Amino acid sequence: MIRTLVGYSIVAVIGVVALKLALGLLGFVFSLLSSLLWFVVIGFVIYMVLRIISPNTASRIKENIRGTETANDTAENSAES
Repeated sequence: MIRTLVGYSIVAVIGVVALKLALGLLGFVFSLLSSLLWFVVIGFVIYMVLRIISPNTASRIKENIRGTETANDTAENSAES
């Protein structure tokens, strides 16, 4: 009877430690995702303000992020070659 009780208590302690570890990792993931979402919202607001104030700069930033070349960039690159 004591042996069974000790066995159950060891399993319970291992379960509590595993649960604490799993929930800690889950909390870390949610924290990371919420920080990432916060940065995305801030970036979007800055981009929208920039788009209202200076549309040309905003379009250059958008093209720079996407990696597309404009007609001006293509003409400049072919003129340099």
